[in-house]
Amino acid sequence: MASPEIEALTQALSRLPGLGPRSARRAVLHLLKKRETALDPLLAALGAVSARLTTCTICGNVDTHDPCAICADPRRDQRSLCVVEEVADLWALDRARLFPGKFHVLGGRLSALEGVRPEDLRVDSLVRRVAEGGIDEVVLAMNATLEGQTTAHYIAERIEAYPVRVTQLAHGLPVGGELDYLDEGTLAQALRARRPVA
Repeated sequence: MASPEIEALTQALSRLPGLGPRSARRAVLHLLKKRETALDPLLAALGAVSARLTTCTICGNVDTHDPCAICADPRRDQRSLCVVEEVADLWALDRARLFPGKFHVLGGRLSALEGVRPEDLRVDSLVRRVAEGGIDEVVLAMNATLEGQTTAHYIAERIEAYPVRVTQLAHGLPVGGELDYLDEGTLAQALRARRPVA
């Protein structure tokens, strides 16, 4: 039987996404076994992040600086702005290193069922960024869900008065996907977005 402190650590880890009670126990055992090389550095990193964690006032990213590293990077294309639902989406797109511009995190998506309204999201700050000028293109990188597409349409309507090109990510067949494993919505979108063979 583990001490209450070790049990509390196990319980805390088991609440993380992707870790159940068994995985959390294995992680705790590993941390305890490798205290100097695993536990102590983890505690130091968690303490440093916890003490300095902030939300970027420009884009909504989570970082230890405000503005965040992306907004502060002068090499980023100031004319392109990619709008995402959550910080995880920003991190995924940035990790791919395919979008050279700036980002804007909404903090969710519109959902009548969940009671999420436009004023619950960072839409007004997005409109202000576009209204300030200097942005040529707004890429709406919403998830391919009904709520995501509703959010994209709402944003497009809110910024249509400004001289920016509004685009969205392509949807359809994933690379390596087999047709018989895809759902009808994905197939329908792929057919609607078909293009000539070069």
